[in-house]
Amino acid sequence: MTGSPIDDKDLTAKARIRNIALARYAQHGEDRVSMRAIAAEAGVTVGLVQHHFGNKEGLREAVEQHIVDYHVRALATVPTDGDPGEVARRRDQAVHRMLDTHPAVVDYLRRVLLDPSEGRGRLLARLTELSRSEVAKLRAAGVASPDRAEAEQTVSLMVQQLGRLFLQPMVDAMWDQLATDDDSGPPPRKPRLRVRAETD
Repeated sequence: MTGSPIDDKDLTAKARIRNIALARYAQHGEDRVSMRAIAAEAGVTVGLVQHHFGNKEGLREAVEQHIVDYHVRALATVPTDGDPGEVARRRDQAVHRMLDTHPAVVDYLRRVLLDPSEGRGRLLARLTELSRSEVAKLRAAGVASPDRAEAEQTVSLMVQQLGRLFLQPMVDAMWDQLATDDDSGPPPRKPRLRVRAETD
């Protein structure tokens, strides 16, 4: 169950509505969550939700832009100068920390990007464009090689930063089965998946 990411009582009503929508969409899917239910949980009227976002499409757009903004802020914490391998590693870590801190973002990404019926927004296109702009920035800084195609580097970057969150549930299920079948002793600690991709 995905908990609501709202901890700050000083959030504006608009931000509170958006965050509740993110948490509920991640947990149940957009089709199963009404604007009335979101308004009730936020302690506001449906009219206020409509005032800020217009309709459910506008609310989804705000939720997905918020997710993109999370990625932008995570990447901005890492300077683009220094050893290329170290810069790439620290940027991947920044995105992974952000995802670990915001489970609703992970659940929303899994739901929307893996289920075509849920993917009515432009989240994948937005994240792809963000990654392409980041690759261009890294190439300009001499961190990413100009010898590879920009599109190839963009895909590799997204696989490295987002691949784990899609594959981890499968790895967890396999690990649980293998640990249950092995009665030779206490099960070892479940590993976190590492997805490797070429970024140079």
